[in-house]
Amino acid sequence: MSSLFLHSASRLQRRAFLQQSAYGLGGMALAGLLEQSYAGSSAERWRGAVLKPHAPIKARRVIHLCMAGGPSHLETFDWKPVLKDLDGKAFPDSFTKGQQLAQLQGAELKARGAFCNFTKHGQTGNEISDLFPHMAGVADELCIIRSMQTEQINHDTAHAFMNSGSIIKGRPSMGSWLLYGLGCETEELPGFVVLTSAGKSGQQPISARQWSSGFLASKFQGILFNSKGDAVHYLGSPEGVCQSTQRQVVEEIQRMNGLLGEQRVDPEIQTRIAQYEMAFRMQSSVPELTDMKSEPKEVLEMYGVKEPGDGSFASNCLLARRMAERGVRMIQLYHRAWDHHGGIVDGMKSAAQDVDQASAALIKDLKQRGLLDDTLVLWGGEFGRTPMGQGSGRDHHILAFSVAMAGGGVKPGTYGTTDELGYRAVENVVPVHDLHATMLHLLGIDHKRMTVKFQGLDMRLTGVAGNVVKGIIA
Repeated sequence: MSSLFLHSASRLQRRAFLQQSAYGLGGMALAGLLEQSYAGSSAERWRGAVLKPHAPIKARRVIHLCMAGGPSHLETFDWKPVLKDLDGKAFPDSFTKGQQLAQLQGAELKARGAFCNFTKHGQTGNEISDLFPHMAGVADELCIIRSMQTEQINHDTAHAFMNSGSIIKGRPSMGSWLLYGLGCETEELPGFVVLTSAGKSGQQPISARQWSSGFLASKFQGILFNSKGDAVHYLGSPEGVCQSTQRQVVEEIQRMNGLLGEQRVDPEIQTRIAQYEMAFRMQSSVPELTDMKSEPKEVLEMYGVKEPGDGSFASNCLLARRMAERGVRMIQLYHRAWDHHGGIVDGMKSAAQDVDQASAALIKDLKQRGLLDDTLVLWGGEFGRTPMGQGSGRDHHILAFSVAMAGGGVKPGTYGTTDELGYRAVENVVPVHDLHATMLHLLGIDHKRMTVKFQGLDMRLTGVAGNVVKGIIA
């Protein structure tokens, strides 16, 4: 019995020695890697799951100008003179019979024509609402898709579908998929950043699941920056703590996380190690990013920025350009101002005034800096609006809406059409999954080949659908 006890004790001591030795070696290895990282090495940076491009790379980053709330395609990019002639009259039952509507289900339907005019612009002849004179000025950069369709008729699920290709919670957003697939080109800033702003009306809430990493590691989730005040809370060192002391604290935390990482197989531990280091670097990189004193007066005026960092969409657009220059992979700007069930005339005018100048300025600014060619800009909402009136506004609509794209290998012009009343996309229909497949293709990714095993299935951004829309690729 005594012999057995001694043998067991010996085994435990030997196991403990080996384990502690492993931790020691692991700690030294981690320290070595961290030391390289502190010295400026990119050895620890995630370089993406797609090591070899599946297709020619036309875009390297995405700026998504998300018009949250669902802007009316009938007052932006889809001119319907027949609908205007029908204004105030009964909407033809042949269009809506048996169709899903939102709040208009069962109501008496009357046509509502556009309250604004449209004009053709540039060599492309893109028809753009007079509410967007600055966007009209970059008409020859725009690829306007008039034939979008989605599956979701309510805001939160429609946003989820536009962002993740699914309404099921826990699915990664497209920004997280991009970061997972391609990695990040910067070690100083997060690879996926989100900014928000709001208009005077039509403000639809936005949930954080829209930039969630879902079942991917949390290091791929979007990071919400404050649009006003400090971009990130608690960015500075605590009072009385110098940077060298904080560096020592970070190193010790990293060492302990490294010991835990060798004991457990958990990708979140590696995420924590990376994020502690990122947080330390952001203490210097974020203030530099958000300090716009170096921006010339003419650039601020071009964007319509009255006060940098004032929380406006214009200020966010300028910040997005600065992020693009510094290697951020995915930048999303949500402007909550487009949910116009009523008061659409004043609401659309106000929302368009909020975003028109800055959206166009971003495209022009990227182009003059040589960044537009490999930056894909997407402008649009989660769905469209009914050609039938809802009081003084329009209801949600899923069978037709418009988005505009620029740069990143897209072909300027207009793609797809809706019927004469703007009710349904009828030619070159583009479902949301097709939009995602095309965006990934422009970034050099085959949407069918970038998959992650989850709950026994090979999951992807486009689910079991999606086709590349070759007609919009330059």
